[in-house]
Amino acid sequence: MATVTLLACTPAPEKIVASSAKLCYSPASIGTLMDGLTEEKTASFVEMLAEIGHESPIEHASFTFGIEGVSRSLLAQITRHRIASYSVQSQRYVKEAAFEFVVPPEIENIPEAKEEFLRAMAEDQAHYESLTEKLKAVHKAQFLAEGKPEKTADRLAEKKAIEDARFVLPNACATKMIATFNARSLLNFFSHRCCNRAQWEIRDVAEQMLALVKEQAPHLFAYAGPPCLNGPCPEGKMSCGKMKEVRRRYGVEEAAV
Repeated sequence: MATVTLLACTPAPEKIVASSAKLCYSPASIGTLMDGLTEEKTASFVEMLAEIGHESPIEHASFTFGIEGVSRSLLAQITRHRIASYSVQSQRYVKEAAFEFVVPPEIENIPEAKEEFLRAMAEDQAHYESLTEKLKAVHKAQFLAEGKPEKTADRLAEKKAIEDARFVLPNACATKMIATFNARSLLNFFSHRCCNRAQWEIRDVAEQMLALVKEQAPHLFAYAGPPCLNGPCPEGKMSCGKMKEVRRRYGVEEAAV
């Protein structure tokens, strides 16, 4: 399953956000912005921004995560959140020898389904290795014909071979990445991906990310999570119908909707 690590974040993220907001609403100079920003006043500034919907100061805080043990299916989803930066382990440069893969829980729980899934993964691995060898042999001959040394030809041929052999690999193939979000983008990410209607894998990643940033900036992410924590479910007829259960899970008191 997915493992998420907070690798780095803006030092004193809430104070940076508060000082940015303070600049917008006071005649303070850059050199005195931090003056008087106690923990209480910092929290007050951050809460004010949430109340009035002034979100741009929140962008000055950023968080960098290490994410591993996730599928290529998750990669396709998370990169739809475009206001973020991603570095992903490349299948062009890293050979997938005995590739790791993610087994969906619903498949894991059904013996017959799991057996078929594992068989499919083994077949994909075999096809990948076979294609790699076939392509490599052709490419190596070409490089040798061009006069390249044996070792160089072998290295270049394998690299070129796996570029095309990777096309047979499944969405289940595991990958790892580093992702950096600013806090405003994270709030948007959590509102979409912590929702019960989000796909299970990215919801798990989002919930882990949220727990990590709350430790660093509890006031900034006090209301983060699915939209139903702070009002009615926006999904309409597509709602999961479990708003009370979701609120209990997040420790949010029942509110009038």
